[in-house]
Amino acid sequence: MWGVDIRMQKNGGFVKSPTVVKIIISIIVVAILMVTVATLYNNVPPDGTPGAAINFPKEWNFGWETMKWIDDVVDWVVINWEPFFEIIRDIVLGILLPFRDFLQWLPWWLVIVGTGLVAWRIVGIKFGIITIGFLGFMSVMGMIDLLMLTLAITLTATLLCVILGIPVGIAAAQSNRFNEVLRPILDGMQTMPSFVYLIPALMLFGLGTTPAVMSTVIYSIAPIIRLTNLGIRQVDPSVVEAGKSFGATPWQLLTKVQVPLAMPTILAGLNQTVMMALAMVVIASMIGAQGLGAQVLEGIARLEIGRGFIAGISIVFTAIILDRISQKLAKRPETQPVT
Repeated sequence: MWGVDIRMQKNGGFVKSPTVVKIIISIIVVAILMVTVATLYNNVPPDGTPGAAINFPKEWNFGWETMKWIDDVVDWVVINWEPFFEIIRDIVLGILLPFRDFLQWLPWWLVIVGTGLVAWRIVGIKFGIITIGFLGFMSVMGMIDLLMLTLAITLTATLLCVILGIPVGIAAAQSNRFNEVLRPILDGMQTMPSFVYLIPALMLFGLGTTPAVMSTVIYSIAPIIRLTNLGIRQVDPSVVEAGKSFGATPWQLLTKVQVPLAMPTILAGLNQTVMMALAMVVIASMIGAQGLGAQVLEGIARLEIGRGFIAGISIVFTAIILDRISQKLAKRPETQPVT
């Protein structure tokens, strides 16, 4: 019936097929569940209120106590680990403020022309003209200064993702055990709603740009870790063996062979990280991040559709520029392995 023999001959005797055993167990479990549900519904009181027979008992609900315990743990961490969080804040601001000051110092016309030339050289003449048009639109609409603030936070978060993510990805590629531990963590990070990342950042750092950067880093670091791990694992083992046969040390193999050959994949991860960082910076405006995202949030709060629309279009244009340039960098001939 099931297409599988119920018994298989083994060493002169008979043993049950594992497939059939699983089917039988599944049928038994389903039957027990059906009987349990039918019994519960048949015992509903006459007034129609199911009570404990259907609803989860209130005396077993420990949600409030758990929430209070989490609040107490967070308060303890904030108080006792304050010097550690101050160090993180100093590091973040030490990277962010120079980026912000430099970008805001640049003349608007130099931003437009310079970015257009970069887009032309990397992507092509057509996209260079499109880039100039996008940035010109943002300038005319008064969004160029806000764009600089958004880019400062995005670049800071991306730089931190590179500094932290690439070494973690390399470690995962070198150790299968570490990779098995890391994989479910990254799965959880990528499936968790982006708004959730704002909660711990807000509790640990308060309002401002520091929690915005930290929540953005946590949200957008997963792709560069995954693709660094994947890129190094995809390096041809024969190439690695050839390096070993020439007496290369593990560090030389990593820096001279594996990382260069994995660079296209790593740059693809960087592209995804940049896009996720830009998206999260917009959401992080809810906890104090300045820039285009704050304009969108303000437009929503005040029902000023025009303000939110112009800021939203500017974010889309920025994403297109960053995406095309970073994608093309990953596909340039000099990033491809030599065969």
